[in-house]
Amino acid sequence: MRMVDLIEKKRDGHVLTKEEIHFIIEGYTNKIIPDYQMSSMLMAIYFNGMNDLEATELTLAMLNSGETINLDVIEGIKVDKHSTGGVGDKTTLVLGPLVASCNAKVAKLSGRGLGHTGGTLDKLESIPGLSIDIEIEDFINQVNDIGIAVAGQTANLTPADKLLYALRDVTGTVPSIPLIASSIMSKKLASGSDVIVLDVKIGEGAFMKTLEDAKALSHLMVKIGTNVGKKVVAFITDMGEPLGYAIGNKLEVVEAINSLKGEGPSDLHKLVVEISAYMVYKANITKTLEEAKLLVEEKITNKEAYEKQMEFIKRQGGVLPDLEDFINVKEIIEVKAQESGYVKQIHALQIGLAAMKLGAGRATKEDIIDPDVGILLNKKVGDQVEKGETLAYLYNNLENIDSIIKETLESFVITKEVVEKKNIIFDIIT
Repeated sequence: MRMVDLIEKKRDGHVLTKEEIHFIIEGYTNKIIPDYQMSSMLMAIYFNGMNDLEATELTLAMLNSGETINLDVIEGIKVDKHSTGGVGDKTTLVLGPLVASCNAKVAKLSGRGLGHTGGTLDKLESIPGLSIDIEIEDFINQVNDIGIAVAGQTANLTPADKLLYALRDVTGTVPSIPLIASSIMSKKLASGSDVIVLDVKIGEGAFMKTLEDAKALSHLMVKIGTNVGKKVVAFITDMGEPLGYAIGNKLEVVEAINSLKGEGPSDLHKLVVEISAYMVYKANITKTLEEAKLLVEEKITNKEAYEKQMEFIKRQGGVLPDLEDFINVKEIIEVKAQESGYVKQIHALQIGLAAMKLGAGRATKEDIIDPDVGILLNKKVGDQVEKGETLAYLYNNLENIDSIIKETLESFVITKEVVEKKNIIFDIIT
């Protein structure tokens, strides 16, 4: 078998066999196939796509390129959730403890953020003392004991994906649906869970820009999961504006805690309840989806979800101070409306980048996050606003942020016409 023949085969629109796909991934991971040939193959896939079986075999080949985690010794059905990322996306911080309080097993491996704000691990590590460096035996014991553990991904999971992603990033082949699907699903399958719920963000602040692309990606990931015997559900959700009000690591931790007390933003609450209900239902905790929704709402109301979150933080070494003392910044700057009307749009990408410039996210992997800084919105799409009223608060530790204030202000589009609030969930793919 020769790589050049396989490149020509895919270039001409033909289907690659299981053996050919595994040959490619094994050869590239073991440095037998050079970057220039793999780049050609990625471009051929970008233009000609892959069918469901090809994408499944690509996922499995990437999965088998490194270690996999066996969670069989965890009692019950293991559930996991993955988001394609967005501005203010603190969903995991809320739904993890919520689902665990319903007696489902949440065994989650997460990555760090590169972009607008930190990833789940960065947000958790903003809590003093909390560690995400957990040995696999302790990870498993913790899930068995309290129903939830969140740890950093081991470097030995799906090494082929890491190599391919780096190559895709510099060859213009990142926006390929089968390559995106296999990248996400190989990591999720390697993590060992039985049920995987995917939150596919769509909109300006998300990777997927159109509903058509988001649906295609979701259907393919669900199909890949089904092909390998996993229960997979994909939510297509709105990222046309930031999720909730908080953008920034400690700010998002506070909002997550308030959400588990039943005091969170309505869009975050709705999204978390819907996703959590599917996780609980698919874990066979309830007989129907409606029963699952009632159960997760009950766990918020009776504070059991909040208590589970406190138990989880303590178990991983975290010591959470009073929330009034949690965030410490040099100044909090109010960004005020220049006109009256209704908020028509909040440019999620623009305001996310403003938060990153404050220090809440990373432009490069080497950047150091300031966990205290960020942006707290005071208005959301559909809200009425008067001239001079505060649109957002900037939590700042820098010297001169006039340009960031301007960017934040310009993120808000205000119109004279009444604006209806949008539903955060566009579709659910099962």
